[in-house]
Amino acid sequence: MADSTGHLQYFPYDAPYPNQEEAMDRIANSLARQQDVLLEGAPGTGKTLSALVPALYHAREEDKTVIITTNVHQQMRQFVADARAITKQKPIRAVVFKGKASMCHIDVGYQECQTLRDTTRSVVEKRADKAELKQREQALLDRMRSGDEDAAEARSAVVDELDTIDQELEDMESSNVCDYYYNNLVEDTGDFFDWLFEDVRTPDDIYEYAEEQGFCGYELLKEGMEGVDLVVCNYHHLLDPMIREQFFRWLDRDPEDVITVFDEAHNIESAARDHATRTLTENTLESALDELDDVDDSRAEFARNVIGAFCRALKSTYEENLPSYERDDVGDNWHDVSIASDERRDDLTMSFLQNYEGRGIDKEVELALQLGKSLDEDYEQAYKDGETTTRKECQTQQAAAFIAAWMDDGGKLGQHPMCSVRRDGGTEEIYGRAELYTCIPREVTKGLFEEVYASVLMSATIRPFDVTEDVLGLDDVATLAYGLEYPEENRRTYAVEGPALFASARGERETQETVTATLRDVIRFTPGNALLFFPSYAEAERYYERLGGGQGLVDGDRRTEFFLDEAGTPTEDLRQGFVTSDNGALFTSLWGTLAEGVSFDGDDARTVAVVGVPYPHLSERMEAVQDAYDRAYSDRSKEAGWRYAVEIPTIRKTRQALGRVIRSPDDFGVRVLLDKRYTNNDMGKYSVRGSFPPEEREELIDIGPDKLKFAMMNFYTDHAAYDGPPPKP
Repeated sequence: MADSTGHLQYFPYDAPYPNQEEAMDRIANSLARQQDVLLEGAPGTGKTLSALVPALYHAREEDKTVIITTNVHQQMRQFVADARAITKQKPIRAVVFKGKASMCHIDVGYQECQTLRDTTRSVVEKRADKAELKQREQALLDRMRSGDEDAAEARSAVVDELDTIDQELEDMESSNVCDYYYNNLVEDTGDFFDWLFEDVRTPDDIYEYAEEQGFCGYELLKEGMEGVDLVVCNYHHLLDPMIREQFFRWLDRDPEDVITVFDEAHNIESAARDHATRTLTENTLESALDELDDVDDSRAEFARNVIGAFCRALKSTYEENLPSYERDDVGDNWHDVSIASDERRDDLTMSFLQNYEGRGIDKEVELALQLGKSLDEDYEQAYKDGETTTRKECQTQQAAAFIAAWMDDGGKLGQHPMCSVRRDGGTEEIYGRAELYTCIPREVTKGLFEEVYASVLMSATIRPFDVTEDVLGLDDVATLAYGLEYPEENRRTYAVEGPALFASARGERETQETVTATLRDVIRFTPGNALLFFPSYAEAERYYERLGGGQGLVDGDRRTEFFLDEAGTPTEDLRQGFVTSDNGALFTSLWGTLAEGVSFDGDDARTVAVVGVPYPHLSERMEAVQDAYDRAYSDRSKEAGWRYAVEIPTIRKTRQALGRVIRSPDDFGVRVLLDKRYTNNDMGKYSVRGSFPPEEREELIDIGPDKLKFAMMNFYTDHAAYDGPPPKP
């Protein structure tokens, strides 16, 4: 085992990887200074323990709690494995937390759960009151039998009180309660907590154990979080301000007593943007109007007026702005409709102002919010009393809150009003949605990083550091970068001087023939499995079919089995089929779920190829982000919008894909970048080679498409990787 002094007492294995000990030392020093850390480390180099070991040590010494979080499911499993290894050497109290929806035994929503919990607790408390009164009544009866005359009057009062409680209990017990939560409150749960902290338990473990005992595992887990050393959770527990406040309360920790560790931190930007974005559908607006028709309250007229005007405006806006040739293409997914204007507020806001007639939008929205709150309280009471079997959501409250935000924030920097439509699966009718799309994520993240004690943000692709600092609102951070320290002779990275695969060129016959021939060589000369990443699923399917489709690729006695990542195929099933293949080629999109956070160790994949520079589709959303970044960061960088919003995220994705192979010191493989823009050729502003970190640029070897097969054959022959003689060039 590693040295048992200082933070290394939490390191659970024999020896750290190269650079891992230095990274732990530097992170420990940064935490001692209460300084945030940006850590970039190549895939498979132990970033998680580099951050977790010093964080746990510092937390134990300074009475803090560590929260480690990711948005990648496989990484959650890795965190659990590392935490289990740590606790076998240095016992820690750790919990793994997921959302209520995935742990509920009776499958109810958040609001219903809240109400059920309140009513169940009230029943338990009332029964406890009854038991206490019964004891008093019996004691007074004993005194009466002993001749205490005063006891009779007191007993009579207690009996009256018991009658009242019996009636109240009869009413309450006919209402909605949760049997699982009831057992939490009345049974001895000590054994559960003993079991919980014997090891690091997953949410699935907790669900199964609690189900067997008749407990609500989610509520017990919340109770057990106080005083823990480590919490493993998803991004939304930290990025959503309301959930975060509640989460820290369960921990019984102030923000300044929390150290956060973000894995796959290059994803925080998009995750924060998603958490901050607000939406309101036409269906909710219409439901709110139906709700108001049944309300006998003077405020309903004003609420109906302002909500109705917004609903009419939404309908007319998408009807006028949705081109007729796009209407037939609208399906199950939301389809954006442009409503932006350079000269004034967006089309939806202008239509709303034109449709509205009343005493003032702000005044009527405020009355709608007041009424919505009142209705929501009535719905909760009705559910508590058992008058309804489900906890009704107040549509008026949701609609009014969104309209208020739309009018207040829609014109601010970083907020982009959007409209989108989709087709109802039942009626086949098109309906709309209004959306306030948040372009600048630091509005969400800056407050988080300022209020917690310190944070470690780690990723294989978090550079350029200055861009990460700007986008997330970080100040005065420590930066650490460690490249792939495994033997360089075990890998080759080729930049193939093939066609520049601009979107406009992908349909050209000559281009497709060159790419097909090059990929055929990549597959043929890979001794084992090859991962092939494309700019889109459509491009992946194109070359899957061109190279053989379901028949795979036959080369003499060797057949390569093809796997296509497409809708309807579970990702894990696809991955398992691929890694168990002796000779497989997996065709997928770089923007899919297999490009990062998924390990392909050893024989799982020998070669990885990225075809093209996979820029995302330049939609209105992307253009809005570019424009917001241009305005927000113009003093930091020339063409900040393009660089921050498009080029850097694209190269990060490419680097993530390349990192799917070479996962250990003994691993070996080839990485291929198939596009002239990756080479040293003079491509002007289109060249992307300069966006790679210096040490990665130095490893890029420019090569012609027709020479790649010879280079791969020589590399794999040197590593004795072929089972028999190599393929013939």
